[in-house]
Amino acid sequence: MDFRFKAGRLPVLVSMPHAGTDIPDEVASTMAPCAAARADTDWHLPELYGFLEEMGVSTISARWSRYLIDLNRPPENTNLYPGMDTTGLCPVDTFGRESLYLPGRAPDEAEVQRRLQHYWMPYHVQLRAELDRLKAEFGRVVLCDAHSIASTVPRFFEGRLPDLNFGTADGTSCAPGLEQAVVGLARAQDRFSMAVNGRFKGGHITRKYGQPHDNVHAIQLEMCQCLYMNEAAPFDYRPDVAAEVQPLLRAMIGSAAEWVRT
Repeated sequence: MDFRFKAGRLPVLVSMPHAGTDIPDEVASTMAPCAAARADTDWHLPELYGFLEEMGVSTISARWSRYLIDLNRPPENTNLYPGMDTTGLCPVDTFGRESLYLPGRAPDEAEVQRRLQHYWMPYHVQLRAELDRLKAEFGRVVLCDAHSIASTVPRFFEGRLPDLNFGTADGTSCAPGLEQAVVGLARAQDRFSMAVNGRFKGGHITRKYGQPHDNVHAIQLEMCQCLYMNEAAPFDYRPDVAAEVQPLLRAMIGSAAEWVRT
C-alpha cells in the first residue's frame, strides 16, 4: 500500500503527506549516505494524532519519504513561494543543503514522471475520493493538512519559528468561520506561540483541495517538532511533551468538525 488510510464518521479528513519514511531499494541505491537519516521527515505525526481514530476522523498518511517525491508539491513542480528558496517535487538536497544523490544519479524527467504516477498519484486519488465521500454525506467537508518541522531551519527562515503555523492560502482555502473556529482556540491560549499565513501559507494540498465555493475547506498546520519529539537524531517521540499539545490539537479538530456540521 502506498499510504495508510482510515475512513472515519465525521466530515473531517486529516492528511499527513510528509510522515512517510520508506524509499524503494532501487532509488535508495542512487542516494547519498545522508538520505538514510530521513532528517526532513514529519516524524511521528500518526502517533501524535493517534486520538483521531477514537474521534471518528478520517486520516491519510504517506508511506513514502518526501525524499522520493513530495506529495505536497504540485505535479508541475512550480514554486509555491515565488522568489523564496524551497525544495522541489523530487528533492535533490536536504533542508541543510546536503546533496541527496550520488554524483550523476539525480532523477531525470522520465524518472520524475514515473514517481508521479507510481507514488504521488495514488495518495491524491485516495485523498480526493475521501473528500468526495464525506462531502456527499455531509454537504461540506474540512481537510486538515498536518505537518511538522524543526523549530530552526536557517535555509528557509531566520530565527525560531512560532510553535503553531496555520496556513489558509491567505484566507482563500477555507471560509472565515472555519479559520476562526480553529485558529481562535490557538489564540485563546498562551502556552504556544502561533502565526497565521506567515512563512507557511499552505502547500499544494491546501491550495488545490481547499475550494470553499465547492464546500471543501482546507487548513494547514505546520507545528514545531520540539512540541512533541526530540529534533536531533534519532528523532525520538516524546509522549510526555506531546501530552502538553495534544489537548489543543484535539480541540481544534473537534472545533472544525463542529463548525462543518452547523
